[in-house]
Amino acid sequence: PTKKAALLPALWIAQEDNDGWIPREAMKEVAEYLGLAPAEVEGVATFYTMYNKTPIGKYHVEVCHNIVCMVRGADQLIDHLGEKLGIGTGETTADKKFTLNPAECLGACANAPCMQIGETYFEDLTFEKADRIIEDLARQ
Repeated sequence: PTKKAALLPALWIAQEDNDGWIPREAMKEVAEYLGLAPAEVEGVATFYTMYNKTPIGKYHVEVCHNIVCMVRGADQLIDHLGEKLGIGTGETTADKKFTLNPAECLGACANAPCMQIGETYFEDLTFEKADRIIEDLARQ
């Protein structure tokens, strides 16, 4: 109904067009296209965690750390994956293959802990299951 209503999908498209992140220049282009103030677009892009403001690896590993997942070991899983990958949260491996981030609720509370890599969900995770997933992706 309004150009502003297209802001979230426009940012999503901008992110897809920029290898999984939204550079400031792309935010300005979205603002110009929709007739919005650049600060308004940047404010929306920085508010939502689904928009990446820095480059990410080929595989964006997002581990839910909301309350149910935390109780079921998500924080330890994040630490474990960070050690396995040799990075901290918010960092990308030197080979640009993996970026690790905590995520807000991924909506799989009955199968916690869980993580999302790209558009794929992984549930009922253990260290061993997560290791296998990472090792399989590393070979690709």
